Amino acid sequence: MNESQNTEFKSSWHEDYLKWICGFANSNGGMIYLGKNDNGEIIGLSDYSKLMEDLPNKIRNAMGIICDVQLHNQNNKYFISIQVNPYSVPVSLRGRFYYRSGSTKMELTGVELNEFLIKKAGKTWDDMIEEGATLSDIDVKSLAKFIEDSKEKGRLPETKGLSTFQILEKLKLTDAKKLKRAAIIMFGKEPMRFYPNIQIKIGRFGEDAADLRFQEIIEGNLIHILHEVQVQLNYKFLTRPISFEGFQRIENDIYPIAAIREMLLNALVHRAYMGATIQMRVYDDMLSIWNEGSLPYGLSLEDLKKEHNSRPRNPVLANACFLGGYIDTWGRGTLKIIQSCQEVDLPEPEITEKNGGVSVTLFAHKQFSKVGEKVGEKVGEKVGEKVGENLTDNQRLILDSLLKNPFASAKTLSLSIGISSRKIEENLKKLKEKKLIERIGPAKGGHWNVNE
Repeated sequence: MNESQNTEFKSSWHEDYLKWICGFANSNGGMIYLGKNDNGEIIGLSDYSKLMEDLPNKIRNAMGIICDVQLHNQNNKYFISIQVNPYSVPVSLRGRFYYRSGSTKMELTGVELNEFLIKKAGKTWDDMIEEGATLSDIDVKSLAKFIEDSKEKGRLPETKGLSTFQILEKLKLTDAKKLKRAAIIMFGKEPMRFYPNIQIKIGRFGEDAADLRFQEIIEGNLIHILHEVQVQLNYKFLTRPISFEGFQRIENDIYPIAAIREMLLNALVHRAYMGATIQMRVYDDMLSIWNEGSLPYGLSLEDLKKEHNSRPRNPVLANACFLGGYIDTWGRGTLKIIQSCQEVDLPEPEITEKNGGVSVTLFAHKQFSKVGEKVGEKVGEKVGEKVGENLTDNQRLILDSLLKNPFASAKTLSLSIGISSRKIEENLKKLKEKKLIERIGPAKGGHWNVNE
């Protein structure tokens, strides 16, 4: 017999093993053997009589639970088994909570402790009532957009003639006359007024994580985020802009739209909402999304690459997204990401657990792996054709920056190039006079076009 999720071997007793007992009680129960080595071989106990007297009392006094403590004798070697049953209520040891995950014991703190206590109460985070929220906190335009999006799949029950609250009831986003947290996440006017970090941070990087070129932070309800991330990726972050119609692919590009869609939805449905912001990193040759929240117990990274059951961290939110036609409920999200990449001969996406969350990374075709260099070459070509050697180094850098980020402000250019905003404005004016650049749209909300 080997150590496993539910079994621990200890050569002797130590007070620290009360943490293991607490961890078993808070998870799925288990067995601790005293007097066995790591291979499960009996080595015997010399103080077994005293332990048989002390252990039941130690466990009861420290945690308030009862365990079955048994003495065994095999070939005149004594060992003890401690059977720990799973408890439906939280069990603490001196005010601290421990949990058995895999074959290790972990102390629960912060977000994980909060979710654990909610789960023991028979709830999930998104299913809890938000006491401070009223119907006036719901954005009816987002709700209308959701209903319109749902028509394609036809999963949403008829909503014509229903009030806003009645529609939320159909989506199971209410409890009695109050709104659940999932209602605020889906349709809230200002979700961040209730919960911090209801946002997605998108960064455009160069060669590595230290080379941050520019970033955007998108905040708002889930419906707004789904739309706005598309817009930002399309116009600012992906080197070859992609065409969207909802989340349907119109033309091929660096990454399949189906993969980005599933990555984003997975992050929104499975994230720990009281944890860190969802982070999307865009490089020359890869794109990744990370969300806080570990995989459910019993589900491994390898399981995500094959058929597996759907076990969303936020089931109320997942149900609403299903009715809206955004996701299915069969655990196919990661399979869709992998399959959509296979269809366009991209490398297999990488799915990893890191920093207390899950990260999914797409890799571009080899011809896009040197995008940064191509952009630089493109600037050189334009400069050579237009004005030869008549540009200053700063003007060349500005052109290079505007090709990479047409939405860059004078302040952004100042920070990236290292000259004052006034100097940036002077150089922009000269570049416009040379007809190398033109401003499209207003000063705020517009963008720069580098002329061919």
